[in-house]
Amino acid sequence: MRCVTPSKPGPIERGGVARSFDAHARSYDKLVGSNPGYHEHLRLSAKRMGLPDRGAGLRLLDVGCGTGASTAALLDAAPEAQIIAVDASTEMIGQAQRKTWPRGVRFVHGNAENLAMSGIVGPFDGILAAYLLRNLVHKDAALRQFHRLLRPGAPIAIHEYSVRDSLRSRIVWTAVCWGVIIPMGRLRAGSGDLYRYLWRSALRFDGVTALTERLAAAGFEDLRVQTVPGWQQHIVHTFLGRRPADPTPAIDPEANTPAEGINMTKGPPPEPGPA
Repeated sequence: MRCVTPSKPGPIERGGVARSFDAHARSYDKLVGSNPGYHEHLRLSAKRMGLPDRGAGLRLLDVGCGTGASTAALLDAAPEAQIIAVDASTEMIGQAQRKTWPRGVRFVHGNAENLAMSGIVGPFDGILAAYLLRNLVHKDAALRQFHRLLRPGAPIAIHEYSVRDSLRSRIVWTAVCWGVIIPMGRLRAGSGDLYRYLWRSALRFDGVTALTERLAAAGFEDLRVQTVPGWQQHIVHTFLGRRPADPTPAIDPEANTPAEGINMTKGPPPEPGPA
């Protein structure tokens, strides 16, 4: 099989990704639910963030939450945390809000590239962004924004398709999309446009190396990449990073200064000699 990366934008890119998700929101849960491992892989990425104490006292952000599958995964990893979940699709958010959630979960309609416009401000103790980054126009600016929203030392997990570095992964991805995902989307939603976009966007998106470099350029450290089990191995990955912790200052600026006339830069004064 010859795997070709599409060069021209499709109707989804021209018409707006969020509006296309609006049109598919009602059938979206059923389609992704038929994908073996979909929810398990989201839970795995959330667990890999290493959130302590069941999330007690933590404030977390799920950006690009869709119908709430990634929110449920974050809740599974940190059931006692407060979670703000945001998405640009009004209909996807509506589907999420119809589900039953604990009090600490709140859904917000907003643009992931300008979260402040929706009243979303930090600091957060962790950010999960699942199947989001490749859909954004200004990817680097979004990552820098996520960095600013995190507390020093807090983790980020980017759960995303990345096949560009592997011919085998591109071949498997193309075969599954055209053999299963696109026909199922057409059957369940009456149109395969969104799922053809999914195929194209994953092929065009960063490889593992390029996305890791993006995260480093945005200021994240402790970068690690892990894949998932099943047929999506080396297709879906968890990109993990952390905002650097604030260094402990070497000098306390509030400390009292030595008395005038004593030079403390050359060590203590010599002991007096015998009289």
